[in-house]
This record gives sequence, C-alpha cells and structure tokens, in this order.
Amino acid sequence: MNVPKLRFKEFIDEWKKVELDKLYEFKNGLNGDRSLYGKGVELINVSDILNNTCITSKVINGKININEDTLRKNSVEYGDILFQRSSETFLEIGTSNVYLDNKLVTFSGFVIRGKRKKDNINNPLFINYELKSPTLRKKIIICGSGAQHFNIGQEDLKRITIFLPSIKEQKKIADMLELLDKKIELQTKRIEVLKLFKLALQNNIYASINNKIKLEDIGCFISGYGFPEKYQGHKNLSIPFYKVSDMNNFGNEIYMNNSNNTLSLEICSHLKLRPIPNRSIIFAKIGAAIMLDRKRIATPPFLIDNNMMSYYINREDIDFDYIFYFLDSIKFSHYVQQGALPSLSSGDLGKIKIPFVNIQKQKIIGTTFNLYTRKIILETEKLSKLFELKKALMYNMFI
Repeated sequence: MNVPKLRFKEFIDEWKKVELDKLYEFKNGLNGDRSLYGKGVELINVSDILNNTCITSKVINGKININEDTLRKNSVEYGDILFQRSSETFLEIGTSNVYLDNKLVTFSGFVIRGKRKKDNINNPLFINYELKSPTLRKKIIICGSGAQHFNIGQEDLKRITIFLPSIKEQKKIADMLELLDKKIELQTKRIEVLKLFKLALQNNIYASINNKIKLEDIGCFISGYGFPEKYQGHKNLSIPFYKVSDMNNFGNEIYMNNSNNTLSLEICSHLKLRPIPNRSIIFAKIGAAIMLDRKRIATPPFLIDNNMMSYYINREDIDFDYIFYFLDSIKFSHYVQQGALPSLSSGDLGKIKIPFVNIQKQKIIGTTFNLYTRKIILETEKLSKLFELKKALMYNMFI
C-alpha cells in the first residue's frame, strides 16, 4: 500500500502515483544579455534559490530589462517550482511565492521552471517539500548527468514520479514543515545576533585598552606533523591527533573534546613525534580553511597535523581565556601569505599586538566572553535538534 511510514492519524487513504509532467509544464530560464541586468523587473537566479533558508523567503537580488512579451512567457507565479539546472554537488529546489510591487518575477538561465498547470489543484508547498525528501532527491539526482557538473533537463524532470495524498493531508504536512522551517530560520537569526553582539562587545572592550603586547612576547607557536596514513583511524588511544576537519566535530565548538584519530605513546616514540604539553589555541595554517578563521582550545597532551598550528602561553600573568577570545575576535586570514596555497607564518602572527591589562581584569573579561560563547553553543545545539527533527520528518512523512 502506497503510504508513508509516519502520518497524521486522521488520514488513512492511499497516496496516488503521478508523474510531474501531469502537474507542471517545464521551461528553461532566460539567457539574457548581461547588459540588460540591473534594471527592470525582478530576476530570480541560482543564488536566490541557494540563499533561501525558509522556503517562502522573498530573496530577490537582481533585475533585468526585458519586453512585455518575454516577461509574460517567463514570469513566475505562485505555485511554480524552480530547479537549479546545473550544480557541482546537488540539485536545489524552491517554490516561488513572490509578488513584488505587483510585478511578476522572471527567472535566470541556470534555472528550470515547473509552471503549475491550470488543473493542478495540489498544494505547491507540499510538492516542494516532497521533492526535497530523500527518496525524491535520489530520483532527481539519478536523472542527472555530467562528470564535473551535475546537469538535469526538462525531459528528465517530466518523468519523475511522486505520490500525492488528499489535498487536506498535503496542506497539513506542508503547514507543519513550513512552521518548522520558520523555527529554524528564527533560531538561526538568534544565533547570528548573539555572535554579532559578542563580537561587538569584544571589539569595544579590546579597543578601550591602550597598553599592548606582542603575541611572541607571551607565548610560542608550534607547527604540526605529517601523519602517516597507516596510523590513521584509531579512536581510543591516549594521544588525540587533530586535523583541521576535527574542528567541525560536534562538541568541539570551543574545546577539542574528540578527534577522529589517536596515537599511543609507543607510536609517537616510533614516529619521533613529541606531543604538545601545554594547553594551546589551535587553528588552520595552510589552505582554504584559514579563511574560516576558526580557533579552538586543545588540552595536553595532543598532536596536530602539518596543516595546523598551535599557540600556547608561557607567562603566568596572562589569562588563557582572555587571550583566546581576543584571538577569536581577529581574522588570521588578514595575515595570509599568498602562494600556491594560502598559509600563515608564526613570524607574522607573533607580531600581532594584544591589549594588556592586569590578570584580575583579564579573568573577568575572559569569563564574560566564556558565558556568551556557551550561550551560543546552547542555542546552536537547539538548532541542531531542529534540523535533526526535520530530517527525520522528511524521511518518514513521504513515500
């Protein structure tokens, strides 16, 4: 029987199987002259689709000057579905829900529009969510082609099969998922506001301190080691070996609490690797990861690979948290040396001047920023749970 694993208890009817061709007419986007961009009617492009955190967000960044006939043939109306036609990774889908200044919105060259047929009375938001469900996503991706870039065409989309419940069930599912998306959007904004407030507070406090001292005068930089592949993958040995990717691990938002690789003291001795014995601030020193400006605190003993660098403090009149949050407020990406790969030099970083106050004031400032950071982590965990809930619903509420 064609029914999902999870549904509202008042619905028991079987879902009907239908091809998208029965619901939508497909058309490629405009390939207008770039000289026409910047004026006229609103234009939806790929970046607008990608930037929509909530499905009904009204994010329109461009305009194009086209004649009325072209506008009529290419305008987007409520209920239309937009597909990103080409991508390096995966296909993005979004429903159109935009009327701006009573003008219809047109769409750009790298987008396919599914224009809703007149006899299609289905809930467009439900169909949009269903097309984003894991099962339908796989069907769409399978239809695509291309070695380096994923591409999909109109004819392929037409043959995609979906399952539809009654219009009442469609609306209830769509309303619930839209509400969840709005919660996700609000929670994301809450986190961004906290981060901006914390950064502004950091900048104001540090800017108010006139006395300065260089990083090289209070601490030391240590670069990492090459990590032989045959020793990678062990997770329960005594010495964590951190890679840049470990900073993404859940639980490593400030302190490095887990790693994907560990070594034993015996292996360290065999490889002639000396674990770092000091509590340190670690960060990426080579490659594009520098631009993310992530810093983390690692507790000894630990090792880092040769794409990372650590900084530890060797003076007792310096509070570690105070220095960490100062470094967290500045962009190491501004100190990048250009080459085949962007890189950071300990010599350049050592010249960075930090505000210097007595240890008591340092501790107060460090503790204050620690509280804000933990609040951000708590709110981020709430956001993660919302994403997990949506993922589970998307998997179980569609066929």
